Amino acid sequence: MTILDFDNRALNLETEGNQVKRILGDDVYQNKLSKSAKSRKPAPIRNLFPYEHAPGMISMLAGKPNPNLFPLVSLTMKVRSSEHRNDDALTELSLDGKDLEVALQYGPTAGTPELVKWLTDLTCHLHGSQLDEGWRVTVGSGSQDLLYKALTALIDSEDAIFLETPTYPGVLPIVQSLGCNIIQIPSDADGIDPSSMALILKSWPKEKPYPKLLYTIPFGSNPSGSTTTLARRLEVLRLAREYDFIILEDDPYYHLYYGNMPRPPSYFALERKVNGELGRVLRFDSFSKIVSGGLRLGWATGPQMLVDAIDLHGSSSNLQASGMSQMVVIKLLRHWGIDGFLAHAATCAQFYRDKRDLFEKYLQKHLQGVATWSTPNASMFYWIRLHLPPSMKAENIKNDEGDAVLFLTEKAIPGGILVLPGSCAYADERRICNVRVSFSLLDEENMDEGLRRLGSLLRA
Repeated sequence: MTILDFDNRALNLETEGNQVKRILGDDVYQNKLSKSAKSRKPAPIRNLFPYEHAPGMISMLAGKPNPNLFPLVSLTMKVRSSEHRNDDALTELSLDGKDLEVALQYGPTAGTPELVKWLTDLTCHLHGSQLDEGWRVTVGSGSQDLLYKALTALIDSEDAIFLETPTYPGVLPIVQSLGCNIIQIPSDADGIDPSSMALILKSWPKEKPYPKLLYTIPFGSNPSGSTTTLARRLEVLRLAREYDFIILEDDPYYHLYYGNMPRPPSYFALERKVNGELGRVLRFDSFSKIVSGGLRLGWATGPQMLVDAIDLHGSSSNLQASGMSQMVVIKLLRHWGIDGFLAHAATCAQFYRDKRDLFEKYLQKHLQGVATWSTPNASMFYWIRLHLPPSMKAENIKNDEGDAVLFLTEKAIPGGILVLPGSCAYADERRICNVRVSFSLLDEENMDEGLRRLGSLLRA
């Protein structure tokens, strides 16, 4: 069966009320958890926190500071309208009283209940999920924090995992430290290539367990900028069901998609559209790219047992995401509502599309003939293949395309231009001629000058 055959077959089954769904049982996830996750014990104090809210309970449990001693009494924020129509039209929001007390006090590991509920409602709104499907949301100190805890909860040293490649450089130190067998799955302008994964799985040794999970960034992948097509997503989901692996859907750029509409469904949504099992997707979202990176807030959504394992880790490590950051976001979301939040996200996406178009203009002006690239339709990155001169070929490197690391250290940095060498995005740290460039902070003058410098160095 071809990918397109599966695409058509699956989409023909997308009839409401006629779907055949089977929610995976806890036994499936129990077999996926790592030894460390299975052996982790609940944090004694936090394990008893829920009982504090029982009617009539007098709690002498936690060593919470008395709020009468908090030095902060009131905070005021000025926020833009969700559509940014007029920078002068600012709304003043105050953080005081009970809200400030909640912000400054210890809170639940899974997040402030109001924020968890808001994100749960957003998930239902965006991804077509229902509350009775065995999933839940937890809030963390950025999606990086949640990714670390999830990978630790799933991977043992003897496990094999699939890694979309090139991949997010920040995930590599985590999986490498866990000592697992990393199988790199190539991607191109259409996203991850499931045919490569299928070939590996079909020839997998019968005596060995199949890879336990796939890590992928489906929208505006960092570093490649590619967005995985619907047909490829369908095939990835089919393989996950056939070969029993979990999809870790790292999606910080979901809201920064500015390609053709409608956007492809997330994997979390897709498994609800295609008849079969529910519960193979653990999804990661972030406020970092659309509200603030410094607030350090993200959220994970997926099967309850896997999310429970993340929270169990958190209950004995960082305890919770910042209560102040959560309350700042809650105040903003109360003001905006879901529609306002989505309007703000659409404004962000259009902003980066305009940036991309401008950057593309200067790429064409300065790098024609000395580099090649694909134009992204999400996020803030270009993945550029440099046509490096022979002097940039490192010793003991078999390819004849040159080494971007050598180019960076010997040419680019001395020449006043900083990019990320592509080797950072591969588990085997292969020396390649690709670099990742980010256009998010550049004004037009710096785009022009930065790419002029890069082009001059490549032609020198």
